[in-house]
Amino acid sequence: MEVISSAQDALAKGAAAIKDTVSGAAVENQPFMKGFVRLCADGWLQGWHERNGGNLTYRMTDDEIKACKPFFNANPDEWVNMGVQADNLRGAYFVTTGSGRYMRNVQLDPAHNVGIVEINEVGDAWRIVWGLTDGGKPTSEFPSHFMNHSVRVDATDGECRVIYHAHPDNVIALTKVMPLDAREITRALWKAMTECIVVFPMGVGVVEWMVPGGADIAHATSELMKTYDAAIWAQHGLFCSGPDFDTTFGLMHTIEKAAKIHGQALMMNGCSGEFLNTIDDDGLRAIAHDFNLTINESFLD
Repeated sequence: MEVISSAQDALAKGAAAIKDTVSGAAVENQPFMKGFVRLCADGWLQGWHERNGGNLTYRMTDDEIKACKPFFNANPDEWVNMGVQADNLRGAYFVTTGSGRYMRNVQLDPAHNVGIVEINEVGDAWRIVWGLTDGGKPTSEFPSHFMNHSVRVDATDGECRVIYHAHPDNVIALTKVMPLDAREITRALWKAMTECIVVFPMGVGVVEWMVPGGADIAHATSELMKTYDAAIWAQHGLFCSGPDFDTTFGLMHTIEKAAKIHGQALMMNGCSGEFLNTIDDDGLRAIAHDFNLTINESFLD
């Protein structure tokens, strides 16, 4: 009898393992998940994700939810209150990186480092329905992501689906030496290279230093994201939003490159702040005209 029982236990464990493998592969092979994993890898290769720094979330489409639901956990976790609430995200599903999980490991084992969470019908709590194995939880900054998603859904008529937070070196360095003023920092970035005003025509918001992970910084950031596609966290990093992974990564990459150019130019010029050549405000307006852009005129003289 013991032999039969042991064999049955082994078969049950084997069946469960096969089911988990099939479930993981089915979700991981979805195009949106491949894009999610690629962005994590690209950010790591840029050097923006030391240790377990940075996080990424994606709001799934109805078709993506339908394709993945057969592979969701049979018994989802308990609901976890976020401390924030959004009516326009009731019942939504998000892909999220995990708290304490490393971006460099996402491509090696997505199901361990990434999860899918469902939002309840009140819009104030999440539960894990796939992934984040071995007791994982969504990023500690999920409340900030959630509130930013809510704001960007309204601001873009639902087009925005990606929120990306990273720790790009040069953006953080700017917050050490420049006034934490959206207009001043945006002007420096716009004038660093010609394409910047095309990529972020409304500018970049700035949040003064705050403790990350809580409701306060979530609300402060989401207020800025009503206007901007991106917001800098002083001495911490950068939040970017977009309709897809390429656009969002491209926004982060462009802002970081502009910050690097501005910093290098300052060092070459003895940190005087006066440059021999730059793009003047009329030049920025000409770019906006030729590219048919709506720009933040309040940031121009």
